[in-house]
Amino acid sequence: MQWIRDYTPKPERRRLYRQAMTITLLGNLILAVGKGIAAHLSGSVALYADAANSTSDALYSLLMVLGLWVAQQPPDLSHPQGHSRFEPLVGLMVSLAMAFAGYEAAQAAVGRFLSGGLAVEPGLPTLVLLASAALKAGMYLAIRRIAQSLFSPALDVTARDNLSDIFTSLAALAGMLGSTLIHPLADPIAGFLVALWIFKAVFETVRENLSYLTGGGASPEMLEEIARVASSIHGVEGVHQVITEYVGPQMLADLHINVDGAISLFAAHYIADQVREALEALPEVDRTYVHVEPLMENGE
Repeated sequence: MQWIRDYTPKPERRRLYRQAMTITLLGNLILAVGKGIAAHLSGSVALYADAANSTSDALYSLLMVLGLWVAQQPPDLSHPQGHSRFEPLVGLMVSLAMAFAGYEAAQAAVGRFLSGGLAVEPGLPTLVLLASAALKAGMYLAIRRIAQSLFSPALDVTARDNLSDIFTSLAALAGMLGSTLIHPLADPIAGFLVALWIFKAVFETVRENLSYLTGGGASPEMLEEIARVASSIHGVEGVHQVITEYVGPQMLADLHINVDGAISLFAAHYIADQVREALEALPEVDRTYVHVEPLMENGE
């Protein structure tokens, strides 16, 4: 009796995950320290908001390393279908860390605004923010590429966070320069805009990862693709039911196919196996259950 699903190790997948985790952890640690020092020396609340964001990024990087390590563990008796559901859970933890950063940024911005603002001299903060935007751009491109190849919601959230960090750094830079060239209140206003951008990213990532955790289904386009692939298998006379749900970053597909009712059980079973293998070859599909039904004389 088999109690655990078949499992084939994927060394390349693990290598890509390790690469993404290394880039994220080291990059965020460097930025958190650099921005924190620059914010302390300059007194810029916009830079402080950006430093708070990078600090939360460094913290979620540690959570991400742990969570993704668990998600990659092979199936066992406690989780016979695998541990992939832990991955969108990591995405939610990342979102919570981002929300805390947004709260810290908004709180600092409001406090500085009520106190009348402060003109921030350019110099070191300018260099730090430009370097931060450049580094985050590199991290965004690298993590997005890996996330797309792995269909990883946790890494997709991380890539989005890197993208938002580019804009928050540029907003902090604009606020800092504006506090000197325009008005001291430009700095806390920019800090507040940074917080709003963070909250927007949090809302989007929470909504997406909750869908993965609560059994959300595939898009209409993906359902059509599943039906098309199944129908392309020789011997399949029709596909009349396709139901999907996410089980972590990938989905489970449950479908009913029609075959000639006069063929042997062995032949029908072979067709079902061909359908299952073709669908599980799709990057978005984790596993497939195929139900075989005879094609009636009226074609139904």
